[in-house]
Amino acid sequence: MRRKSQTLTPPSPKGEGIQIQTPSPGASPTRRGAGEGHTPSGAPEEGGEGGAGLHLGLVGYPLGHSLSPKLHEAALAALNLPGEYRLYPVRPLPEGQVRLAELLDQMRKGNLHGLNVTIPHKQNVLSLLDELTPTAAAIGAANLIYLKAGRLTGDNADAASFLADLQRNGLAAPPSGRRIALVLGAGGSTRAVVYALVNAGWQVWIAARRVEQASALAASLRGPQPAIHVLPLQADALTGDYDLVVNTTPLGMFPDVTSNPWPAELPLPGGAGVYDLVYNPSETTLVRQARRAGLCAANGLGMLVEQAAVAFATWTGQDTPLSAMWAAVDPQKENP
Repeated sequence: MRRKSQTLTPPSPKGEGIQIQTPSPGASPTRRGAGEGHTPSGAPEEGGEGGAGLHLGLVGYPLGHSLSPKLHEAALAALNLPGEYRLYPVRPLPEGQVRLAELLDQMRKGNLHGLNVTIPHKQNVLSLLDELTPTAAAIGAANLIYLKAGRLTGDNADAASFLADLQRNGLAAPPSGRRIALVLGAGGSTRAVVYALVNAGWQVWIAARRVEQASALAASLRGPQPAIHVLPLQADALTGDYDLVVNTTPLGMFPDVTSNPWPAELPLPGGAGVYDLVYNPSETTLVRQARRAGLCAANGLGMLVEQAAVAFATWTGQDTPLSAMWAAVDPQKENP
């Protein structure tokens, strides 16, 4: 099964001291072949931390819940590629600064062939990279790192992966005919989701406990026509009529499975779709609340699979076996 990820047109990228890649004509992020205008960063070879083969991994903290090793090792096995996918827990900065730099140095030396990045380092890695793709530069966060001609390059597969899974779950075209979204949170994942929605024609409201952080995020992503607004994440401010509610916070994620980013005293917007980026547990408190209210709701597992597929194709230059990835984490959706 092969489906192309959606191509997003970024606002004018910003950045100091980082070279912004210009994709080759006609290039677009897909789950086939290499990524945005580059050759694969890791053909199987001798060396690396674990001997022969590809050495891939995930950087973030905490990582005990991660399904990424299952996804990538299933893809490696399906294509008979030698290699491994390891978890690299790196504590938040400043404590994790040295370890984060060490891992990227291992990539420069060829001991690691590819890294995914998750909370809390999607923005922390930017200053340690040599280049950013236009998508990563526009979003201001990277979750995919590869080596191109000796230069560490950061990409962001979250935005296109989110849109692809939103479409797969029937949430991309609200019955109301409008496109008004409420996004909860103001972190690295929020940036990708807001960027994706705005580029897909949605009007976006960001609700966060730290309004100043959300305002800075909105200002950095706004185009010529502002379509991003900011609200405090509290019940009396969330009474609007929305077509989609997206949770980008870690609230509800294992092991804190009883927490819920939505105010307890406020019902969810009637008729809205609900998308929770958290995928462990498979039914978060927010998703359960939405389904009990008769709303269409989905977790972030599909988005994870989509971005893993993009990363795998980028690192290996091979068509990603999506069916094998789905079978590793949810056999019932082996061919979604």
